[in-house]
Amino acid sequence: MEILVKIGQFLLSLSILIILHEFGHFFFARLFKTRVEKFYLFFNPWFSLFKFKKGETEYGIGWIPLGGYVKISGMIDESMDVEQMKQPPQPYEFRSKPSWQRLLIMLGGVLVNFILALVIYIGVLYTWGEEYLPTSEVKYGIAVDSLGYQVGFRSGDKIISVDNKPVDNFFKIIPTIVLEEAKTVQVLRDTQVVNVELPDHITHALIRKKELFTVRIPFIVGGFTKESVAKQAGFQVGDKMLKINGQEAIYFDQFRSILSQHKNDTILVTVERSGQHLDIKVKVPETGLLGIYPDGNLSKFFIFKHIEYGFFESIPAGISKGFNTLGSYIKQFKLVFSPTAKGYESLGGFITMGSIFPGTWDWQAFWSLTAFLSIILAFMNILPIPALDGGHIMFLLYEMITGRKPSDKFLERAQMIGLAILFALLIYANLNDVIRLFSK
Repeated sequence: MEILVKIGQFLLSLSILIILHEFGHFFFARLFKTRVEKFYLFFNPWFSLFKFKKGETEYGIGWIPLGGYVKISGMIDESMDVEQMKQPPQPYEFRSKPSWQRLLIMLGGVLVNFILALVIYIGVLYTWGEEYLPTSEVKYGIAVDSLGYQVGFRSGDKIISVDNKPVDNFFKIIPTIVLEEAKTVQVLRDTQVVNVELPDHITHALIRKKELFTVRIPFIVGGFTKESVAKQAGFQVGDKMLKINGQEAIYFDQFRSILSQHKNDTILVTVERSGQHLDIKVKVPETGLLGIYPDGNLSKFFIFKHIEYGFFESIPAGISKGFNTLGSYIKQFKLVFSPTAKGYESLGGFITMGSIFPGTWDWQAFWSLTAFLSIILAFMNILPIPALDGGHIMFLLYEMITGRKPSDKFLERAQMIGLAILFALLIYANLNDVIRLFSK
């Protein structure tokens, strides 16, 4: 059921973005009296799931959910309708329009996607506000994994700053390290300020692993696995861990670390239940796991900061969020070409995009992720690759600057090359998804 909810949200989000992107092209085309032959959600080779014709335009839904398109008369696009281009230009065709009108027609989709993202962010902030965990509130410090320990972090460290710049939102610390290619992190360890030097390979490692440390929390029992030895031994939901064989084991990472040293041993675990201390004897299996889920509700341990926005306050805040998101995504995109970060290894396709949606239907998350994907769609489409809007814009700008229009034969070949590049990227990104899926 969780997978179906994710798929449903992803397809709805994708459909909204595609329809509005193509409407941007359609709007400017009709504004300048340019004929639009087709307007499709998804691609429809050989047949359509649904279609009807109104005026000069055929509207429909295709069966391959890889995008959508508008077919504009007199334009070399993914339809590769070269026969039409052999005919004399007609006044209603794209090629007959002034270059500035053609430029706006091609920019229409990108403009609509970016404006849509800003509008959604404004609406999200006005409706739900903004909530985050302040770094200063992480009072138990961090819990480090093997990579974090290797770099120089220690469980219990409290983050002060990244490259001597405070990061207010705890969950933006890792993205800041990656996107800003940070060199140092300042932490408070016991009573001393320690400067942790980050190695050159850390960005690549984080892109692949996406984790260096997490929030450290007290270990309170939140649930049990199906065949939990802990439940059989008498543990209950809400029990707060205190000790293992008399050794302090308050935090989840601390408890897990000590437990791994007692495989096949019988241990005595001290817990707090309803204000009372209880000792529970349990046999640790070969796996070193007791079958306990920790209570991961961070709001039980920390005070989150919530910011509410009035209608007029939400407008500049939403616009700022949109531009900041775009800036962050551009930095992420640059990492794809970084020889040290090797960001290309993290490229993902439809599985990656679908997986970012929550397993339960959450309108706030849905609209926030839709705005984020809208910005990605706008940015990717503006790239100067033939077959994308950015490729057409690049050739139009060349025409406007030089006064010379590229020949139809050149545009046909450029379109074919661009389509080949896009299909190669599509295959590579989705193959990465499949490999990651089976490697887990």
